[in-house]
Amino acid sequence: MADLASFMISLFALWIAARPSTKRLSFGWYRAEVIGALLSVLMIWVVTAILFYLAVLRTINKDFELNGEVMLVTSGLGILVNIIMGATLHHHGHSHGGGGGHHEEQNINVRAAFVHVLSDFVQSLGVFIAALVIYFKPEWNIIDPICTFLFSVLVLGTTLAIMRDAIVVLMEGTPKYLDYTEVMQTFLQIEGVVRVHNLRIWALSINKIALAAHLAVEPTTNTELVLNKATETVHAKYQFFETTLQIEVFQPDMEDCNQCSNPV
Repeated sequence: MADLASFMISLFALWIAARPSTKRLSFGWYRAEVIGALLSVLMIWVVTAILFYLAVLRTINKDFELNGEVMLVTSGLGILVNIIMGATLHHHGHSHGGGGGHHEEQNINVRAAFVHVLSDFVQSLGVFIAALVIYFKPEWNIIDPICTFLFSVLVLGTTLAIMRDAIVVLMEGTPKYLDYTEVMQTFLQIEGVVRVHNLRIWALSINKIALAAHLAVEPTTNTELVLNKATETVHAKYQFFETTLQIEVFQPDMEDCNQCSNPV
């Protein structure tokens, strides 16, 4: 049920994210992908915590009575279902990826759902292996909670990167594959630009990045040419989804302006 719920959340988030922008949501609905990813990861953590807790109780109470045949059948079906769902999500994620990032990133929402399915596949595989051992060696039935402990740690480890990426997007952070200083230097290399300030790079979603900056130019510079050159350069090099540049004449007091200072 958890996998089905994650699958439906992923598809619903994809549908929401594709909706056009509105007056209230002028950037669009792209962050629905991130919300969907967060929900999927939280579901993984809740299910894993429950399984871990039950395994601890069984270990403490030495409750290892299991039906090996039933475990084999149910875990085998779980493996089959997760292979089908994983293949569907993998195809769907690549169909909706790309479009505005410096390099192709899979949709974070689909990625989270895929990891959810993958984690359940790993757990089902663990149960299947444990069932095989118990079927042929019933006295080794403690292997079931041991597998649960091992695969719980593995599952949590695979979701940390998704949670980190989702938090960066929600905090309007710069994606890890973009170098803030490098982008600034790209502007400074344009003829006529003497200072860059109020440079902001943030993620609307994992693969849709926005940029805004003020470019201070020499008084004799053709501002229209600088604007066109700067826009073309960063679009060709970084493929930003949204770019807003303001050209202004350089003033000496900009050197001591706190508002004009860039982050450390």
